[in-house]
Amino acid sequence: MRGQNKQKEPDVKELVDYSGNFDPHFSYEKFTKETIIKLLKAYSEYMLRIDAFWYLTVMNKLGNDEALDCDIKVWEKAKLWEMQTISSILNVHGDDVATLMKYLQVTPWGPNYGRNIDLKNSNHAVLTMNFCPNLLSIENEGTGREKQLCPEVDPTVWSIMAHFSNPKIQVIPLKLPPRTDYSDCCCQWEFRLDI
Repeated sequence: MRGQNKQKEPDVKELVDYSGNFDPHFSYEKFTKETIIKLLKAYSEYMLRIDAFWYLTVMNKLGNDEALDCDIKVWEKAKLWEMQTISSILNVHGDDVATLMKYLQVTPWGPNYGRNIDLKNSNHAVLTMNFCPNLLSIENEGTGREKQLCPEVDPTVWSIMAHFSNPKIQVIPLKLPPRTDYSDCCCQWEFRLDI
């Protein structure tokens, strides 16, 4: 064809793993979408384990009260950074509950948890955590830490996220460990913005 002097790009096979030779020009873009998703889930679990390892290390060294205090202080900083990063990378902006639910869908912690978001309208949603590895581990410990950890850390984390979107968003626990009067989920939260 006249005027087209374009050379064809060589076919580059996407990688499903990194089993071949060392690639001095490595980049994640060389992996298949499926491999990137597997890595994302693995990195998410890695973050979860780091959170558990450092908490338990502080708890064993200084006691649960100190570990809990440190945990809340870390989450106050980490969640804000996470929300700013998600907002920037994915262009998630808004001041309603629906925007907050979008954040919850893409949080790096998401792949570790089984959750259901029931968006009633743009200013009202119910979040049900059906699977929470943190809670299951703590319940298996049998020390009763869920009586303190879940009612103190979770409301702080959810409020940080909600207030990033809009300080007027209310975070209301509907079902909160310890699970003495329910067993259908790990916890359940209502997010509401009354206008």
